[in-house]
Amino acid sequence: MTKLLLSIHVIAAILAIGPVAVAASRFPAATRRLLADDGAEREVAELRTLHKICRIYAVVGIVVPAFGLATAQSLDVLGDPWLIISIALTAIAAAVLVLLVLPGQERVLTTTPDEKTPARLAMHAGLFNLLWATVTVLMITRPGSTTGV
Repeated sequence: MTKLLLSIHVIAAILAIGPVAVAASRFPAATRRLLADDGAEREVAELRTLHKICRIYAVVGIVVPAFGLATAQSLDVLGDPWLIISIALTAIAAAVLVLLVLPGQERVLTTTPDEKTPARLAMHAGLFNLLWATVTVLMITRPGSTTGV
C-alpha cells in the first residue's frame, strides 16, 4: 500500500505542481509583452490561460500533500524533522501561491499593470518554485531519516 500511496504522491506532484510552476513563471514575461504592446489581445488571452492553469492546478495540487501525509503515516515518519520541515515549506508555498501569485495575476487581468508588476510577479513565482524545489530535495534526501540514502 505504501508504494501505491507514494506513487500517487509523486505523480500528483509532477502533474499538479509542474504546470503551476511553469505557468506562474511564464506569466511575468507575458505581462511584459502586454505592457510593451499596449494590451494586445494575444497577450491578454495568454495571460488568461496561464492564470487559469495556475488556479485549476492549485486546487488539483491539494492531492499532493494529502497523499504525502498518507505515505508518511504508512512509513511511520510523521515525526521526522525532514518531514515536518517539508510540511512547513509546503504550507508556505501554498500561501505564496494563494496570497501572492494568484492575486497578482488577477490584478494584471483586471487592472492596468505598472512597470514594476512583472518583476513582482517573477519574484513571487520564483519563491514558489524555490520552496517546491527545496521540498523535493528534502523528500529525496530525507536528512537524518533512518530510511535516507
